[in-house]
Amino acid sequence: MLIPSLDGKLFAMHVKILGSAAGGAFPQWNCACRNCSSLRAGTFKGKARSQTQVAISEDGHSWFLLGASPDLRTQIEATPQLHPRSGARQSPIAGVVLTNADIDHVLGLLLLRELQPFCVYTTHSIRRILLEDNSMFAMLNRVPDQVQWADIVPRQPFSLDTVRGIVSGLTCEPIPLSTHYSAYISKERAAQLVSSEALLGLIIESPSGKRLAFMPAVPQVDDALLKQLDSTDLVLFDGTFWSDDELIRVQGSGHTARQMGHIPLSSSHGSLHKLASVCRPRKIFLHINNTNPILNPTSPQYAEALTAGWQIAEDGWQIEL
Repeated sequence: MLIPSLDGKLFAMHVKILGSAAGGAFPQWNCACRNCSSLRAGTFKGKARSQTQVAISEDGHSWFLLGASPDLRTQIEATPQLHPRSGARQSPIAGVVLTNADIDHVLGLLLLRELQPFCVYTTHSIRRILLEDNSMFAMLNRVPDQVQWADIVPRQPFSLDTVRGIVSGLTCEPIPLSTHYSAYISKERAAQLVSSEALLGLIIESPSGKRLAFMPAVPQVDDALLKQLDSTDLVLFDGTFWSDDELIRVQGSGHTARQMGHIPLSSSHGSLHKLASVCRPRKIFLHINNTNPILNPTSPQYAEALTAGWQIAEDGWQIEL
């Protein structure tokens, strides 16, 4: 519903799911699991998906990206709302919010290096990883004011503003979810960083009071998180793995879902059970790994998720709050 303000302006939050798969996308380039093989063969009932990427806007003109997917360029081209509207170099993308330093969450920043001014919101620790430990990200600051970096602090809400100081009306609260940094970051480097800044979820609120929870990587669920999720209108939640041993069963080796920082969907300790009491918001799984059976709409796991009140995200979905 669009809610008018006193001056007649319509308030809303536009949520665009540009990509809905986990790292590697679906099908994954080096994977011949049942899902990937049957999709390539044309016998799979589900759809291909690019790596998870969400864009949000209050006015439909200035858009903020949640994360920066490696598939970002093709996702932008597939989304007319994100196309340049006037001038030689004028993008409606006003900023990016980074919640962790994972490759599939930050690599897309390098695809936005063509001297377009925008703001990157992230913790001081993640900014240090990108700018101090990887020289390629200097491409984002070749000229003055190319990219503005704004430090965010867990549990301290901030306003999403453009580099020109235009207030979007959207406020964002970072929620700390884990103290473990990405696997490529050494223990010595991690010890120099703030542990609570390693992995964040986001609660984003519009001027109308509508609230979005963006949490594509959740290692565990506690009562405090459940309370926060139940205060929202839309939950985009970690749907990476169906079972804890999913990769081990498919590959014959590897890590469990929980070891990789993802609560699985199934079992009495999984998200379907844990979030059963969260009834207010619309609940959508995204960041879905190529091995997850919920990608197949004819599977019993897909039916179980729908029966539990969830939807399975697809690329291109747009939701109005």
